[in-house]
Amino acid sequence: MIGTHRLLSKDVRFKSLGLVIIDEEHRFGVAQKERLRQLTRQVDVLALTATPIPRTLNLSLAGARDMSVIETPPRDRLPVHTEILEADDALAADAILREVDRGGQVFFVHNRVETIHHTALRVQQLVPQVRVAVAHGQMAERELERVMLDFLEKRSDVLVSTMIVESGLDIPSVNTLFVDRADTLGLAQLYQLRGRVGRSAHRAYAYLTVPSRRVLTEEAEKRLRVIEEFDDLGVGFKIALKDMEIRGAGNLLGAEQHGFLVGLGFDLYVKLLEEAVAELKGEVPERAQEPRLLTDWSAYLPDDYVEDEHEKLSLYRRLAEAGDLAVLDDLTLEMMDRFGQLPPPAVSLVELRRLRLLGGMAEVESVRVFQDLVEMSLRRPLTPAEIRCLVGAVGFQTEFVTGRTFGIRVRGEGLLLFHRATELLRALRACTSLKGS
Repeated sequence: MIGTHRLLSKDVRFKSLGLVIIDEEHRFGVAQKERLRQLTRQVDVLALTATPIPRTLNLSLAGARDMSVIETPPRDRLPVHTEILEADDALAADAILREVDRGGQVFFVHNRVETIHHTALRVQQLVPQVRVAVAHGQMAERELERVMLDFLEKRSDVLVSTMIVESGLDIPSVNTLFVDRADTLGLAQLYQLRGRVGRSAHRAYAYLTVPSRRVLTEEAEKRLRVIEEFDDLGVGFKIALKDMEIRGAGNLLGAEQHGFLVGLGFDLYVKLLEEAVAELKGEVPERAQEPRLLTDWSAYLPDDYVEDEHEKLSLYRRLAEAGDLAVLDDLTLEMMDRFGQLPPPAVSLVELRRLRLLGGMAEVESVRVFQDLVEMSLRRPLTPAEIRCLVGAVGFQTEFVTGRTFGIRVRGEGLLLFHRATELLRALRACTSLKGS
């Protein structure tokens, strides 16, 4: 059975439902998805979307849903050339005439019904030699059908419409798109609109017009920069990731399909979610509990080392997610290869991450790193044999602290302090692992 949202109504009952396929999944709200969840507890579900909303994408990335990505475009398709520009009548007239002259048609999207006829009149005045039609969702059904059939049969050259052309249309002759006030639309909407052109072997063009870049909000600027940057074929998943980064991951336990977790923090939220999913799957987490870290060292990636803020955030996240020393070393080599020798604050950042990883392996409760001193608090006191092993394994002086907690101190200056702390943690892990042998 093929149907619309009507199939989710309470008065519709299925005798033996076995498979549910949801097309354009991003168009469904949380209430509708909850109804689907009730219907599909014991059946298989396949959801299809070019641009998953942040909440859905977060579910997949966290492991709560399986995900497959199709990146191979249809044969002979070309990427859509995308430009963000301020409204320019001369450029619009030139682009429309160029498309019509090569036998093509144009979508001109203006998403306000109140002013759509005024916009269509303005387009007609710019290019009086072309045929302009208007389509929007408030038109009578028969009238709208007639306008669309006329456009499909090339009895009009430019269709000025609202967002009703966003999805479901496949007209190979339409290879130029104008989006008026693109700054007011979402990233997924822009990507869907761009997908309405370039559906043949001809080069297609998408012009996203804004009133002025000087008056754009920061979030609108980010959206437009992403849609302009990612103009290759099959980049829907990458755009969805950027959309989640801009809008937030939403709330898996509530109705919000995007937004940030202000009180918890996204990284901690994702970590907790991954742990919960692993527990439900019966998977034992492999990563050791890392010690708390307190330091007065300057540890960061300077602006003159990594200039792009998005790239910098990505590197910070990868550093935080590095679960073993090999991954950390690979990331360090990658940064050196891409950006050059690490400056002192970046070296401190990497070495502090290394201490936390080693501390987790050596059952260290907390690590305090000051300018000439590292102090480690252990989860249990060392035995005399372990202390003798540790003292004999390192070639520098160490101090043992007893009291409420058992601790070890090591002193040094600059990088020597980090090297000694690293050597001490390696030796501590080796000596404590001999306990049961």
